[in-house]
Amino acid sequence: MKSATFYLTFSTKNKIEFIKITDKIEDFVKQSGVKEGIVLVNPMHITAAVIVNDNESGLIQDYKETLERLVPYGAPYHHNVGEDNGAAHIWRQLIGHQVVMPITKGTLDLGPWEQIFYCEFDGKRSKRVLVKIIGE
Repeated sequence: MKSATFYLTFSTKNKIEFIKITDKIEDFVKQSGVKEGIVLVNPMHITAAVIVNDNESGLIQDYKETLERLVPYGAPYHHNVGEDNGAAHIWRQLIGHQVVMPITKGTLDLGPWEQIFYCEFDGKRSKRVLVKIIGE
């Protein structure tokens, strides 16, 4: 069994961003040499998430508006002592933490519209994503 570990780093310009990382993950899969296996993509931060969905700007806006409606960013959260990111922690749990994707014949085995996104909910600072690839 092979394994490989890679890291992506981000310094986002905005507090909230959705960044498509599918191509970078695919590059890491190719570099790993794994032909059949899985890739785990973990944001390593408690105010960020990784999701799989369609790369469509309207859908991303729908995510933002729905999360803001469910958990308003400016509301007074108990966590907001010295920080203003209580909502970011909750958004991360609602949207999902990490993803595991299949590798088949040396490439990501994605559905027709599936793309992988890093979702930043407390940006404007350096963040890191772990990419762990395991297989044969």
